[in-house]
Amino acid sequence: MMDQEGIATGVLSVTSPGVHLDRDADARALAVNEYAAEVVKDHPNRFGHFASVPLPDVDASIAEATYALDTLAADGVVLMSNAHGRYLGDPDFEPLWVELDRRRATVFVHPAQPPMPLLPGTPAPLADYVFDATRTALNLVLNGVMNRYPHVRVILFHGGGFLPYAAYRFSGLAPLAVDPDRNTEDVLRDLKRFYFDTALPASPSALPALLAFAEPGHVLYGSDWPFAPQDAGSYYNHYLETYPDYTPGQADAINRTNAEALFPRLAD
Repeated sequence: MMDQEGIATGVLSVTSPGVHLDRDADARALAVNEYAAEVVKDHPNRFGHFASVPLPDVDASIAEATYALDTLAADGVVLMSNAHGRYLGDPDFEPLWVELDRRRATVFVHPAQPPMPLLPGTPAPLADYVFDATRTALNLVLNGVMNRYPHVRVILFHGGGFLPYAAYRFSGLAPLAVDPDRNTEDVLRDLKRFYFDTALPASPSALPALLAFAEPGHVLYGSDWPFAPQDAGSYYNHYLETYPDYTPGQADAINRTNAEALFPRLAD
């Protein structure tokens, strides 16, 4: 697939529902990152990997993140947008953010099923995942995580859900509805700290909103393979490759150089 789609390097990660399916002990056993580390070791220019951690087990997540980053040389960690209904700005998760910020880690956030019933006849990835990506991003900002931990880089999957489209709604209303001591510029600044990947939002309507909102250097190519089959990836790649309004160098930056800035070893 990578050869056929012209993808030189892929960063591997486990998707929803992550590794914490029921009990903490089982999740600790499932958070096995050695296999991905071996793939990267054997093919260092071809692959990277985000380590899985067993959130909401905070202590085990800190231990696994430390081990993966220090011993396995993981490129970052992957978190689900919610952990059994608890979102990533939850105060109980603060010790994990402290450790990730201290290590200047890159965090990849993949959407999960939100804690509510599915729409009848509508699989979660079709509608709920983009909703949950937006929900956890706003939760991180309103709970101050993005402000308190400036050294962690957070990548939102699926272009951040509808965050780029609704960002100014959030920044304009949050001081009125949530915290009158925060101003619109502070909220917008924290929203703009996120990075975004292009897995599925590369379209004639979504891509302009994403590029208009994201900070320079904050949009990264993503495929969502194999959970989005290759035909779906090709469909979105077509829109990404034929977008007519890139600024000079912007397409190359999305395809490669923005990722090299986040992961300098890939630029060697």
